[in-house]
Amino acid sequence: MKTTHTPFKAGILALITALCMLPLQAEAATSDWLHEARVGILAHDTDINLWGAVPSEQGVDFNAELIFTPEWEFWGGSARPNVGLSLNSSGDTSHIYGGGLWEYQWKNGVFFDAGVGLSANNESGKDLGSAVLLRLALEVGYNLSECNRMSLMMDHISNANTADPNPGIDNIGIRFGHLF
Repeated sequence: MKTTHTPFKAGILALITALCMLPLQAEAATSDWLHEARVGILAHDTDINLWGAVPSEQGVDFNAELIFTPEWEFWGGSARPNVGLSLNSSGDTSHIYGGGLWEYQWKNGVFFDAGVGLSANNESGKDLGSAVLLRLALEVGYNLSECNRMSLMMDHISNANTADPNPGIDNIGIRFGHLF
């Protein structure tokens, strides 16, 4: 059954999520377990069709992600574990996710990320064939300062044709990151 949430309620929930992340900065100053925290807003279920998603849901997603240490260096970049969540403002599909994120950093401040992992959704939007899905992500951004960055992120969740149906969801938006 689909529940409806007003954009105001979703905005309040996103604000509470962001405020809950503030103590992480103080903790990270004394601990090396957290590499970065990112928050952003994403256009939900878009028709960019990079991986074949079929759009039918509404609203925007409020996204928060934590990127941890340690890091593993390969192909000139660094891979790290990550967890995150995307909350939909219209009561459609929201999901939590976790996996790995590989990042390449250029000397001019530009960075590129590619991520892969699993996602668990609330099954309140379109039928995605499964509650547990594959998540793929691409991100490009720029370091504004030593600790702050902005980026454009796209992610895709689907069951990777392991179940029927497999319409998928593509989200795209902007995020702010803080490095610890």
